[in-house]
Amino acid sequence: MGHAPLTKERELWSAGYKAIGGIDEAGRGPLAGPVVAACVIMPEDRAFDGIYDSKKLTPKRRETIYNIIKQEACAIGIGRVDAKIIDEINILNATRKAMELAVKSCKIKPDYLLVDAMELHNIYIPQISIVKGDILSQSIAAASIVAKVVRDREMMYWHRIYPQYGFDRHKGYGTKAHINAIGKYGMCPIHRNSFSQKFVKR
Repeated sequence: MGHAPLTKERELWSAGYKAIGGIDEAGRGPLAGPVVAACVIMPEDRAFDGIYDSKKLTPKRRETIYNIIKQEACAIGIGRVDAKIIDEINILNATRKAMELAVKSCKIKPDYLLVDAMELHNIYIPQISIVKGDILSQSIAAASIVAKVVRDREMMYWHRIYPQYGFDRHKGYGTKAHINAIGKYGMCPIHRNSFSQKFVKR
């Protein structure tokens, strides 16, 4: 299976940084549910097979790797921003807010951050934004897996509350079945009005 590289982490470890936090999110694009971010600090100079871009892993494999990350990580922080706030501040700002909350919830304060394609304005820790970071950094890849699993589990909960939308299958993304359900049933409280309004029958 392999793993995402540790190139950037090794540069930072060599420069004296110890607690390197990888940050990524899940749920920027869906029509429903929160955006969830994770900040993960992995042990120094250890490569873990299977920690790679979460989108390249099957759900079952993601759960397996998630459990390894939970067991091996030095610290994990989670941040979430729900649909109501996403509508109020827009998805870009909501994603940044979720990432900042993830950093703040880490039990170990990172001394350097590797962030997937985002700059955090309210976190005063040295950081670098890496485009496609979940492919290029093991720390970010670990965060992508954690964020995805945490969000998917929440969407399974919402499926039990609102089964008519099929959240168990599409996790809130804009599939044809989901759009048809919005047209039929309208929006539920976890739908993002700013994303979903155009699919509601008038």
